[in-house]
Amino acid sequence: MTFQQFPCDPPTPSSLANARRLLDESNTSLADLDRKIEAAEAQLAQIVADSRCTIKQLQRERATLEEKISRTLAYMSPIRRLPAELLRQIFTMNFDEYPCCAWILSSVCSQWRRLALSMPKLWSKIRLVTTPNASADTIRLWLERSGSRIPLDVEIFLHVPDAAASTPVPRSRTRSPSQWPTFLPNNALTTTHYVQIQASQPTTSIQIVPSTPPIILPHSPPHHDWSGGLSPPPPPPPLPSASSVSSQSRASSHWGHIAIYYLVEQIHRWERFVFRFDRQFPSWQALKSVSGPAPLLREFEVSCAEPMYHSEWPWLPSANPNAEVVLPKLETVTLQYTPFKWSSPMLKTNLRSLNLRTVPTTSIPVDRVLHIISNNKLLEDLSLHVTTVLNPVLPLSQTTLPDLKTLNLGGHYLMASLIDSLVTPSLCSLTLNIDARDPIDDSISNLVARSSHPAIHSLSIAYGSNGPPFYGGLIASWGFLNDLNHLRMLQVGGTPLDPLFAMLGAPEEEGLGVMCPFLEHLGLRGCPAHSDGVTKLVQMVDARNPDNASPSTSSTSAFGGSATPVKMRRLEMYECTVLGQDVLAWLKSRIDDVECVDPPFERAPHSPTYAYL
Repeated sequence: MTFQQFPCDPPTPSSLANARRLLDESNTSLADLDRKIEAAEAQLAQIVADSRCTIKQLQRERATLEEKISRTLAYMSPIRRLPAELLRQIFTMNFDEYPCCAWILSSVCSQWRRLALSMPKLWSKIRLVTTPNASADTIRLWLERSGSRIPLDVEIFLHVPDAAASTPVPRSRTRSPSQWPTFLPNNALTTTHYVQIQASQPTTSIQIVPSTPPIILPHSPPHHDWSGGLSPPPPPPPLPSASSVSSQSRASSHWGHIAIYYLVEQIHRWERFVFRFDRQFPSWQALKSVSGPAPLLREFEVSCAEPMYHSEWPWLPSANPNAEVVLPKLETVTLQYTPFKWSSPMLKTNLRSLNLRTVPTTSIPVDRVLHIISNNKLLEDLSLHVTTVLNPVLPLSQTTLPDLKTLNLGGHYLMASLIDSLVTPSLCSLTLNIDARDPIDDSISNLVARSSHPAIHSLSIAYGSNGPPFYGGLIASWGFLNDLNHLRMLQVGGTPLDPLFAMLGAPEEEGLGVMCPFLEHLGLRGCPAHSDGVTKLVQMVDARNPDNASPSTSSTSAFGGSATPVKMRRLEMYECTVLGQDVLAWLKSRIDDVECVDPPFERAPHSPTYAYL
């Protein structure tokens, strides 16, 4: 009897008995089906497990075969058949372009590592970006691998976190990059690769690196983990006993003593030594130990990005005048905010390039500054920025620098007297950032006349300073531009615009050529303008860049007459005057590259802060 066969009438004892029997049979059948389903599922799971095990075994066998094929192909690779001599030549060619290639080449395979470690030349150029919190043993390892005879080319950039950056900060907060002074070479950060050390603990230090990212190295072994090659460093100075001193600050206080020790130990192999750092760091006085004979040294630089206040150091740039200093090949010296003596034998070696910047607390008579110059008659590049200059003790004598091409003078107003004492017949670039008390246009004019009118193509006056020290600027008359017919770039700061625009614009008399006919780049910073200053700017640009002028237009004569000026290609105006959008658009139609920053006190409510055209 099925469920449908049950009568609709109330159940009787007989129909209830049949229903109970049917229920028992159905429950028994249901239990049998459940057991069969479970058994089928278990059988399927076992089949899947066995299949997966088989697949994994096959995958392992395939990986083994692929590894064997890969090793076989690698063994058959043509590069393995290269003789070691040819592979050395390839490594050397890479080293010429990428000084830090040894770190990568030695990580490819055991054969390349052995070969790279057997070539000391690959390790002879140290290009390091690091912090005082990182280990200094990377320098030791680098020096050990460079052998004992190969000349060394050292460049180290040390980024020093400030006090605020040494404390833990949220990850979302970042520190703005600091601006290095303009004394850094233009190509110092773009033509070479550097190695950046990864410190054991994260820091917020900035990075001064080239456009190509540096090679990242892991944290170096501890300072005590040294193995042969160089002698171990001396014990570090005692640290404060306070329990709150962290391991990071401990490494920072040791870094200079250990790194400089290893480097100075190899001073006899220095061919080039460049050490730059952001600010004073705990172990910076370790630089005092930089001394000794350096028969191969050609370039020496120690630069800080901000003034360091220090006492006298008994190091190489501050050597006693009577000391015997072995520097027969030295040609370039750069000392920025680091101590030196004007009488040091290091500054009497017929240098080709000299760059000195003193701290505000250093005082030096102007005749002794001239003494440094007169001891290096072969100078080609000279940059002097002396903040505190005293009146001369001895009379200033005329000094001729026949090969000088670049002259950069800045600092105290007495530095202007050096202009009247120099003769530079080969001068190409002149930069003056002097806090002069009187106009210096006569000094420039006399320098040009005294030097037989050299072909100066770049002139910068007060462009890197914070403005003139007196009303009216450093230039009273721009008449000396008549003697600078080869000028291509002119940068001026803190001087009225109207006389300059009038001088560079169309001549007042017919038949005369435009002044400075080769001028292509004009930069102005903090130069005030009268009510008709913008009008004179437009007139000047219209005279030099007439409408529909050919970009290839050039002067037919460099000395006036009917010469046609070359087209001005770049105009910079920083915080000079508000030009207006219509004037900016017009300048865009005449000049290829225009950059204008409105002065903050004249900025219009709806005008943009920066207008790039």
